[in-house]
Amino acid sequence: MHEQSVKVTIVGAGSVGVTTAYALLLSGLASEIVLLDIDQARAEGEAIDLSHAAHYAHAKVRVASSYADCAGSTIVIITAGVNQKPGQTRLDLVKTNYALFRTVVPEVARNAPDTILLVATNPVDVLTHAAFELSGFPVQRVIGSGTAMDTTRFRHELGKHYGVNPRNVHAVIIGEHGDSQIPVWSLASIAGMRLRDYCSQKGIAYDDAAMTEVARRTRGAAYEIIQRKGKTNYGVASVLVSIVEPIVKNSDAIVTVSRVGIYEGVGPVALSMPCKLNYRGAHQDVPLLLDAAEREGVKKSAQSILDVIVSAKGG
Repeated sequence: MHEQSVKVTIVGAGSVGVTTAYALLLSGLASEIVLLDIDQARAEGEAIDLSHAAHYAHAKVRVASSYADCAGSTIVIITAGVNQKPGQTRLDLVKTNYALFRTVVPEVARNAPDTILLVATNPVDVLTHAAFELSGFPVQRVIGSGTAMDTTRFRHELGKHYGVNPRNVHAVIIGEHGDSQIPVWSLASIAGMRLRDYCSQKGIAYDDAAMTEVARRTRGAAYEIIQRKGKTNYGVASVLVSIVEPIVKNSDAIVTVSRVGIYEGVGPVALSMPCKLNYRGAHQDVPLLLDAAEREGVKKSAQSILDVIVSAKGG
């Protein structure tokens, strides 16, 4: 897919939506960025401001007057919804945002029937499942940002602990983008070596307590940020662009994103596993080789998300 033809529509011109638009603009991945928001005046103000940055980035930024402006979008990113407040879990947001998706997703699907939906609104796994059902799209064309952010945080924390660049840490968080997420310790590696082997080669002790703390900081990062500044936006915007890139470039990159499926016998439910991303969407080509405890963690995570889906539908 040639980048000159790439149109990305962002539904929701709040903090995450506009930060994503800005990051996308600077990335050069899209030739056209469309903002769609119920608050037209705010969206227009953001688009004008972004257009001044677009002078240096060579992309067109405009505001949608209706859902009809989604037509022809390569990707539609949904960031609209109520934000998480201090003390709230992502799952606490479900009723309000599920109701919103009942309005938004069918309109997007009707006007952009060939697009890829990228969901960022929390609780992202529950809403990725909602977007899949409400759009009628094939499973690979409905993607949640999922634990891509948690995976980035996990690698950052491990890199900091071991004194290496996070890019050289290969480790993933799977399951729910939330409290039941699972750090995959059995596969985590640096320089091609599992962490225990890396420690052995380096002549240092493998510290279980430190690793538990790394997982805790990863899981609690959003709460810490929200407690201090009231929202998260820069990290998630960067992660959304990192999901857009392999789709636009058709690069078959493996990214940990949320997708609907059956996980450890539970489902259908959306949760995160490493997926191959290209212009057709997200593909789970190879099951992750997990140990027994991690598989049990996935099962529990899937069940907790499924319980919320059932509750949201009933509400």
